[in-house]
Amino acid sequence: MAQFSNASLLFYPKGDQQRRLIALWYFTSLLLAWILGLGHMVLGFEQSWAHPAIAVGTAIAMQMLLEWVDARAKNRPLRFAGSWANFLNFLPPAIIPGMALSMLIFPGEALLPLAFAAAFAIASKLIFRAPVAPGVSQHMFNPSNIAVVVTLVVFSDIVGLTPPYQFTENISGLWDWGVPIFVLVSGVILHALFTGRLILVTAWMVGFVLQGQIRALLFDIPPLVPVLPMTSAAFIIFTLYMIPDPATTPINQKGQIVFGLAVAAVYGILQAMHVVFGLFFSLVLVCGIRGALLYIEDWRRRFLPTPSSSVRSL
Repeated sequence: MAQFSNASLLFYPKGDQQRRLIALWYFTSLLLAWILGLGHMVLGFEQSWAHPAIAVGTAIAMQMLLEWVDARAKNRPLRFAGSWANFLNFLPPAIIPGMALSMLIFPGEALLPLAFAAAFAIASKLIFRAPVAPGVSQHMFNPSNIAVVVTLVVFSDIVGLTPPYQFTENISGLWDWGVPIFVLVSGVILHALFTGRLILVTAWMVGFVLQGQIRALLFDIPPLVPVLPMTSAAFIIFTLYMIPDPATTPINQKGQIVFGLAVAAVYGILQAMHVVFGLFFSLVLVCGIRGALLYIEDWRRRFLPTPSSSVRSL
């Protein structure tokens, strides 16, 4: 795990560790304010306070456990030891999926599905990895997204997604617009200043509109119906805080465009096949395909004499 942060820098503009830390803490602060502040106290989230506590606590515990195992196996210092700064900067990669899962997954009164999801999200960083540079690997799935998908499958009888109405249940009037605008502006700032993923977000949204209009033509439905999800706070959260994960998406502009359009195309196909939770499944499938391409690119680089493009382009 010592190489995690170094590998992650390959997917941030200029490979700036300070920029990466600011982005992580910015995102962490937004989630804490959004879920614990606005969500539970104002908007009307129906999950109990125990849900984010269990999810975040499990994620932190799992991350510390895996770090301890890896450090002992490689005879290196713990990344969260040595100073308070090391410890605090170790927490955001666990807090982010923990908070996101507690917001997205709706298990009723059950706590086990959230604990499972949080543990799987962190473990997926070790289980599913792909080569991103010579001698360097990186997790290829957004931890929160793949944890949502696996939890929905494993606990299909008791778990669903959070009802979209919860994001605006206790507000009305202009506040119905204010919440999505807040999420939109905060996400644009994150990707414009720190992650460089606005092109990916734009490509995804353009692709979403296109697949919606194609489905409208093919199945003779009103053209506005397939794009109505774009007006919800839940869709904006998925668009700005799940799809453009820097560690699991391309950094170059062409790769971002292809990635965003691919997710939209797969989503359209899944919708046509009447597959539920299409947003999450489409992102998992595209990330899986990208991971396979990274392995192919790595094989070409090592065994074929002809020059090939950098894996960072994928």
